[in-house]
Amino acid sequence: MSTFEPLQRVQNAAARLVFGLGRFDHVTPSLIQLHWLPVSYRIKFKLCCFIHAIHYGRSPTYLAHTVQSVSASRLRPGIRSSSTSAMDYSLPRLRTKFGERAFSHAGPSTWNALLHNIRTVDDSAENC
Repeated sequence: MSTFEPLQRVQNAAARLVFGLGRFDHVTPSLIQLHWLPVSYRIKFKLCCFIHAIHYGRSPTYLAHTVQSVSASRLRPGIRSSSTSAMDYSLPRLRTKFGERAFSHAGPSTWNALLHNIRTVDDSAENC
C-alpha cells in the first residue's frame, strides 16, 4: 500500500459526507464537482508549483538550493542540450529507491515531465 492511499480514502469519505453518498457510490463525479484533485495529482501539482516558484525566483533560498537547473550544472556546463532545455532541472544520483521521494528528486522529475508550454506560463504561481 502506498502512503497516500489512506489520505485518498479520507478525501473520498469527506466527499461522500458532503454529498450524502452511500458507501458504494462513485466518488469521482463528486470530487470533480468540489474541484478537489485526487491526492496523487495534488502532490504533483504542489511539487510543480514549488519548482515554478524556484524557476521564477519567488521561493525561499533554502528551497532554491535543493534543485539545480541543467544549464547551470557544474558537471557538464558545455553540453548542447543545456541551451535547448533551459527549463529542465537535473536529477541527483540516488543510491536507494527511497531517495525518489525527496524533493530534490521528485520536484525536478515531475517538472521535467510537464509539457514545455505549461512550464513557460509565468502567471500561474498565484494559484499554488
